[in-house]
Amino acid sequence: MPNYTAADIKALRERTGAGMMDVKKALDEANGDTAKAMEIIRVKGLKGATKREGRSAAEGLVAARVENGVGYMIEVNCETDFVAKAPKFVELANTVLDAAVASGAGDLETLLGADVQGKKLSDYVVEEGATLGEKVVVRRIARVEGPTVDAYLHKTSKDLPAQVGVLMAVDGTGEQAQTVAHDVAVHTAAMAPTYLSRDEVPADTVENERRIADETARAEGKPEQALTKIVEGRLTGFFKEIVLVDQAFAKDAKQTVGKVFEAAGVKPVAFARFRVGS
Repeated sequence: MPNYTAADIKALRERTGAGMMDVKKALDEANGDTAKAMEIIRVKGLKGATKREGRSAAEGLVAARVENGVGYMIEVNCETDFVAKAPKFVELANTVLDAAVASGAGDLETLLGADVQGKKLSDYVVEEGATLGEKVVVRRIARVEGPTVDAYLHKTSKDLPAQVGVLMAVDGTGEQAQTVAHDVAVHTAAMAPTYLSRDEVPADTVENERRIADETARAEGKPEQALTKIVEGRLTGFFKEIVLVDQAFAKDAKQTVGKVFEAAGVKPVAFARFRVGS
């Protein structure tokens, strides 16, 4: 008879994110000793790390924090949603975020080289991924700075950690600045703009969109004298889709996000938006 219970299996699965059979085998080998079973899972996981390198890690979570006017946001990926919601994985993501804040990292290379418990974060993640039994990847980091920065996290499923995250920085301070930064962060999570302003859109992207609009209008048989106006109109529509300040505000579609900022007396400085796997 095994000297452990179904509750022991459940608890160890939640702590490690490992599969049921792996947990049972580890408990059998450890004679029911939970601490030893965790060690067994970890060791076996490290041995299998190389095999996991080619596997896809498209699940995971986004975490963010603002400290002293600087916002940090990270995305950490795993293979399954079961692991994504495991306390051990959430704890790992929080450790990654702690390392980002402590190091002031603004790029992935710097973050992965940050010190965590006397080792590089990249090595620490591999070891923790071994315990979880899945490929775990720190995919990206964003660092946004400004007088006021809001961090917004959104759950696309109540059973999972946040899958969408936004950092929004504005040039004002005070309650009104914080409110508009938050409102626009929520908008950004839903509407997924790519650029802050038209000036940020690459010239070749604009020209390509203009060419497509022109060719489409000609294929539709639009009169030559109306082409310029039609093309520019369609280009404006393109900007309204991808440029934050040109988008219709989610809470009041009668005004643009740019007008919302103007009404609050602040200007946007920068933003970042992550969605797990995209």
